Amino acid sequence: MKLWDRASGNLKDRNSVWIASISRRTQTRNPDLEAAIIKATSHDETYLDYRNAQRVFEWVRTSPAHLKPLVFALSKRMEKTRSWVVALKGLMLMQGIFCCKIPVMRRIGHLPFDLSNFSDGHSHSCKTWGFNGFVRCYFAFLDQKAYLTSMEAKEVENQAQKSNESMLQELINLQQWQTLLDMLLQVKPEAAQMKVGLILEAMDCVIVEIFDVYSKICNGVARILVKIYAAGKVEADTALKVLRRATVQGDQLTSYFELCKNLGVLNAAEFPKVEQIPEEDIRELEQITNGSSEGKTIVVRQSGSVEKGEGTNEEVLKTVINRRWEQFDEQLCLRGSNKEGIGASDGGKMIVVEKPSTETRNSKRSHAHHPLPDLITFV
Repeated sequence: MKLWDRASGNLKDRNSVWIASISRRTQTRNPDLEAAIIKATSHDETYLDYRNAQRVFEWVRTSPAHLKPLVFALSKRMEKTRSWVVALKGLMLMQGIFCCKIPVMRRIGHLPFDLSNFSDGHSHSCKTWGFNGFVRCYFAFLDQKAYLTSMEAKEVENQAQKSNESMLQELINLQQWQTLLDMLLQVKPEAAQMKVGLILEAMDCVIVEIFDVYSKICNGVARILVKIYAAGKVEADTALKVLRRATVQGDQLTSYFELCKNLGVLNAAEFPKVEQIPEEDIRELEQITNGSSEGKTIVVRQSGSVEKGEGTNEEVLKTVINRRWEQFDEQLCLRGSNKEGIGASDGGKMIVVEKPSTETRNSKRSHAHHPLPDLITFV
């Protein structure tokens, strides 16, 4: 039966390529591009056609005029297929197109096809339920990513009209990226028979996406922490929710990476251990939001040593971003020299130092012409 399914899928692919080759070239149809898409999303679960996938990416990078034929051909194939192999390859191809970082694709908003209710029609549901769920979760993540990316592009376009982004809006954006990370963590094999090459290849792509999304979250949390004393009650409460959720997601990431390592996902083996946020740091932030931490501020240091600073000492105005929050940052990945992965091996510790006294703050306001200290220093 397996041999018959493979022969049948191969015949379908050949027939689709032949039909595409005789179609007329228009603004929405490109026979060569259609053929490459069909070959890159073939029915063969044991083979990934990287060559034709790269041809598709090159077409898209060459000219925006190729986007209409691409969307037409890929959408048509995804809507017609009842094969989880074709559907998953199509989603992986779409993810690769997003990685090309074409401005037009960043404003697409949603995927041009719908696989939210996908169901494989070539086998009994008791055999394919795991693959069906995998495809649906993968689609849900990519569709949400397309939406968030388009919103991010609009914010960049409107940045000239705004003096700066409000802290509350920044926190809302962080919560949206945390939701996207939750959706990513749902993309995993649930059935025993799913340890196949194509699934493992898709999991490699998911790990890369987790790296990117978690980087955004960590950098965003670091920015919020250094501005927390300028926040109102609503912003402080929202920041605490974000921090608590980040703690939970840290545990989930650890479990997810362990699962991927056990499955044999290559990218998961290269990731470092996920450092957790210390409970005392969360309690300190709770005290800040409740107004019971008068005279203190949060300082994030590179090393694990704890120091106390005087409120009148200008050195305490310098804030060092915790490497724990930065260890998934691709910039540190490029700068780091350790072989274990991203970030420093010694981690870091969020500590509390004395906040400048009221007299000191009033004194500084009276000398507004003095240059402000650098609040953020990257070590």
